[in-house]
Amino acid sequence: MNVHELWVRRDDLRQTRLVERAAQALDEGEIRVAIDKFGLTANNVSYALTGDLIGYWKFYPAQGHESDGWGKVPVWGFADVIESRCADIAVGERLWGFFPMATQVVLRPGKIEPARFKDFAPHRKALPGLYNEYHRTANDPPFLKQMEDERCLLFPLFATSFILYDYLIANDFFGAQQVLIGSASSKTGFGLAHLLHHDIAVKQRVVGLTSPSNVAFVKGLDVCDEVVTYGDIATLDASKTTAFIDMAGSGEVIRAVHEHFCDNIRHSAIVGATHWDAARHEGTVPGARPTMFFAPSHIARREKEWGPGAVLMKAFAAGAKIAQSVADKLEVVHARGPAAVEQRYLEMINNQVPPSRGLMLSMQG
Repeated sequence: MNVHELWVRRDDLRQTRLVERAAQALDEGEIRVAIDKFGLTANNVSYALTGDLIGYWKFYPAQGHESDGWGKVPVWGFADVIESRCADIAVGERLWGFFPMATQVVLRPGKIEPARFKDFAPHRKALPGLYNEYHRTANDPPFLKQMEDERCLLFPLFATSFILYDYLIANDFFGAQQVLIGSASSKTGFGLAHLLHHDIAVKQRVVGLTSPSNVAFVKGLDVCDEVVTYGDIATLDASKTTAFIDMAGSGEVIRAVHEHFCDNIRHSAIVGATHWDAARHEGTVPGARPTMFFAPSHIARREKEWGPGAVLMKAFAAGAKIAQSVADKLEVVHARGPAAVEQRYLEMINNQVPPSRGLMLSMQG
């Protein structure tokens, strides 16, 4: 039995390699899962860009001959247990969680509960626990079982949207009169806008920044009070105190926003990198210092206040509602096989996937 994987050059995300290798034998306590399908979004590109900073490359490190400098970009997907040496996990179980772009992978279940378990592989011990948890789907409600594609493509992103939304509320919007969302066409971006727009207790204006080609899409979602292109940042009212939540990650955009609003930037969070090939932010800018937003930190705060698992339950419930509300705005495209996955990945990297399209992929032929 061989494993097929897509490797990406860690210092040049446009370089890819399809790898076929022999499957490893299972040790006691391990399971082998066949990865059935997964979603590919700009968020996965952000994982690759911050792979060394946050540790995304460490979840499924490339191993074997000529693996130096290569990595496997993690994705959210579904997998079926095809072999088990773990007494509490049966062959045939269907799982949802964080996987590599591959046909199969080996996990070591621990802290096993009826609805979930964590991967206790030694190399993942120090990595964020959020990404080490796998959901056992057998007892999921019927409506959730019917949303597998949305669960891969949208739930993780909309969960981040919810965490950002809750983060802003918990900090009283840092005293800002408006929330400015960079890359408002991204799923995390418009998910955040949706939550703010539909919360009657939120009085802050919601302003979306996007590229000219995506203006119509963002306006069609009807979740922003104002939609402005990156080239028109100077037209915004600079007197408004602003919380800047940026999914684009472009140093040029960050500088333009800060130099326009100056000290009226009360908070500046870098969340993603949809402009993945743009220069990153460096140096100092007026207003609040741009800082990388790390969702697990806010989750840990809420876990202490609300109890274990509560924040993610709220986040995924919110994600399901947003997914249902935008279902008619998104086209889901399916593709199977290693060559097709490589092609779709390169399309994503080369900005050839419009925000209205979702890619559901499988390395299985």
